[in-house]
Amino acid sequence: MGRAIKVHSPPPSGEPGSVLYVYNVTRQGYINLGTRIAGTPWARLRGFLGKMRLRSDEALWVVPSRGIHTIGLMFPIDVIYLDSALRVVHLIESLGRFRIAPIRWRCDSVLELPARSIQGSGTEPGDQLMICTPGEMEQYWHARQEKKVGPQTQGAA
Repeated sequence: MGRAIKVHSPPPSGEPGSVLYVYNVTRQGYINLGTRIAGTPWARLRGFLGKMRLRSDEALWVVPSRGIHTIGLMFPIDVIYLDSALRVVHLIESLGRFRIAPIRWRCDSVLELPARSIQGSGTEPGDQLMICTPGEMEQYWHARQEKKVGPQTQGAA
């Protein structure tokens, strides 16, 4: 018997169809600001089918998944394979149309991104990503700012 596919714990934030941000914590940069979850069988099957091109602020987070295909797509995409901790397991830059990407057994989900997203963000295997709602991202920045300001303020008093 094969290994069971583990869905992220805690489950992905936001309602189906809501917009998520993909942030590379290791490189301190955004990868995409318009990611949607493809978490149902129908959403995973449909993917980007029917689109003529992909905008720079569009992406899909396919959960669960160990691999994808581009059969029926009209454009190349970048692919980031993620483990259950959202650490980058494998990358494919500019996966062409009508291709089947390799299966990665250590992978629990896959990001489908506009071509050149990987190069533009400098993302590499082993990088830690954060996928969250805009509100959660704002909380992350506030917490980082408080951490940065807190010790300096205490030392000055």
